[in-house]
Amino acid sequence: MLHIPQMIGDLIRRLTEPEPQPLPEPDARVALAALLVRIARSDGTYAEAEVSRIDRILTKRYGLSPFEVTKLRREAEQIEAEAPDTVRFTRAIKDAVPYEDREAVIEALWSVALADGQRDAEEDALLRTVAPLLGVSDRDSGLARQRVDQTD
Repeated sequence: MLHIPQMIGDLIRRLTEPEPQPLPEPDARVALAALLVRIARSDGTYAEAEVSRIDRILTKRYGLSPFEVTKLRREAEQIEAEAPDTVRFTRAIKDAVPYEDREAVIEALWSVALADGQRDAEEDALLRTVAPLLGVSDRDSGLARQRVDQTD
């Protein structure tokens, strides 16, 4: 079994390869969680509301226990802090997530971005960058944001 620092190093290495291969499911989970963390941190704050929202999203998406979701989020926080760029996360997620599920990923990202009750320019800009990298149009990303606004 890999120790967390070694696992993080291995995932970052795979994400930064010139031609990364699709990630196995556990690594794809960490990559998605790290992207959620990156969105939350993009405005310079990492509010408790955002952490809670990330935990709820990961619990619902993967059926994790509170212990498992905390462990996954903490791994993702370390990966996000060490990973070089958002493009690698999105490439890994795009390779690992079927097209029909990517809009749900955008909804999850908007949910985290709006969790603190504020619409922030840095979060908006990052989401405008991430959506097309995931193959989701600006229009569909906007509709995903509207759905999140209506449910929160």
